[in-house]
Amino acid sequence: MTPGKRYLGSDEIRRLAARSDTAGTLLVLHCWAVISGAVALFAVWPNPLTFVLAVMLIGSRQLGLAILMHEAAHNALFKNRRVNEFVGEWLCGRPILAELASYRHYHLTHHRHTQTDRDPDLALSSKFPTTRASLRRKFIRDLTGQTGARQLMGQILMSLRLAGDDDAMEAATQDAAQAFKARDLWKSLPVFVGVAVLMGIAGEWWYGLAFWVLPYLTWFQLVLRIRNIAEHGATDQSDDPLRNVRTTLAGPIARALVAPYWVNYHLEHHMVMHVPCWRLPALHAALCKAGLKDRMRVAPTYGHAMAEAGW
Repeated sequence: MTPGKRYLGSDEIRRLAARSDTAGTLLVLHCWAVISGAVALFAVWPNPLTFVLAVMLIGSRQLGLAILMHEAAHNALFKNRRVNEFVGEWLCGRPILAELASYRHYHLTHHRHTQTDRDPDLALSSKFPTTRASLRRKFIRDLTGQTGARQLMGQILMSLRLAGDDDAMEAATQDAAQAFKARDLWKSLPVFVGVAVLMGIAGEWWYGLAFWVLPYLTWFQLVLRIRNIAEHGATDQSDDPLRNVRTTLAGPIARALVAPYWVNYHLEHHMVMHVPCWRLPALHAALCKAGLKDRMRVAPTYGHAMAEAGW
């Protein structure tokens, strides 16, 4: 049963879960517009500050593409199923070397068994709380590209080694570190490279390396880790949907650089997983109105969420 049905009426859930093709279109357009605008910002005012800002903004929107693919995995990005699948796959997933179908299978398993021994994401959350030194090492590896390079190489080797072996590939993509990675890399890599090439054509030859590959290997890895920690790190290992997941409140800077497209409302997402991301603040308000405000695990900032995880 959808956990939210314990606290909200069917009519209210139905209203909140209504999908919109217009909203889905605007979300995808916004994500790519921010990416384009970040490159344009540097092109117009080339200096170290705008370069770093562009890398951070684009890395956060690469996470944004992952979030919108996640929306499509729940059939919540578009009302039209064919459009939902096509956009989720080719405009959101493949550009970041992800694959909608394998992610959907993995992620729905996570929803069914959240924070239990059968949760495929338990390997990520069970490490927390940890020490500040451990988190610092993880963040440094992310920002220096070590995490991204290692995972990319692992993805390439996995695709080469397991090519044609569907059963082995299925088992490999159950690894939490490869949760949304494309099993058939040959389908995604041309799209990933194509984005970089288009950036080089539109600007300088090196723009694709600087503003697509570099953000992917660095800032995207950092915010992906922060998101994972905030959602389930140092929460209850139980089946209580109010305590085994965390919502983290986010201001405009956090939403721009760390938590795009309302991904911070993760508890609400687990309560009713097919509610579109842009309606999650309304779902949060409905749960509070239902008297759950003091029972929900909510961190006031991402700094507080990291502190609970050991920072």
